[in-house]
Amino acid sequence: MLGTAARSDDAGSDDAASSSRVAGEDVVRLTAARVLSGRPRLGPVRLVCVDGPAGSGKSTFAQRLAGGLRAQGADTSVLGLDDVYDGWSGLEGSLWPRLSAQVLEPLRRGAPGRFQRYDWIAGAFAEWVDVPVPAVLVLEGCGSARRAADPDATLRVWVEAPEELRLSRGLERDGAAMRDHWVRWMSDEAEHFARERTRERADVRLDAYGKMSA
Repeated sequence: MLGTAARSDDAGSDDAASSSRVAGEDVVRLTAARVLSGRPRLGPVRLVCVDGPAGSGKSTFAQRLAGGLRAQGADTSVLGLDDVYDGWSGLEGSLWPRLSAQVLEPLRRGAPGRFQRYDWIAGAFAEWVDVPVPAVLVLEGCGSARRAADPDATLRVWVEAPEELRLSRGLERDGAAMRDHWVRWMSDEAEHFARERTRERADVRLDAYGKMSA
């Protein structure tokens, strides 16, 4: 949303974060190995979709997974959908057609993609951002693992967290003045996930601290 940089998942207790660290590192290694053992389905690119509700820890896991993939020698890029949504109402609408036309289809042909970044402060699209052709593209954000991504996705990851924790994280990042926007977004995403059955379709499911869940 307003803050698009990856943030740490230290909103829980220090003990919870510490106890999950080793398990989290194992999850990253296992997930990275699973990605690399799968075949590219988006032209020459392995597409990994990291989905789940806002504030669940998707950005953190996506960055950690990218690091794990690079450690195994895979050229990896991360694209956060926060840079692609058309604002607070952008989960549906033109999101996927724009992403497909500007990024996914060029990559399918082995050509670089290019998308226009959304500026949350200005409330408008801003500069164009180049997306080189990587060995792995980690697509992170609510709606990244919708059914339309299935033909192209090598792996779909679902990250979840309790609603109260997610809202707390969001307001800590974006400010209390954004509460109404967050509440509406959470309603929109719940409807989206119910329709897309995103959790049920995921290949890997993680909790708020990066542990695998059932």
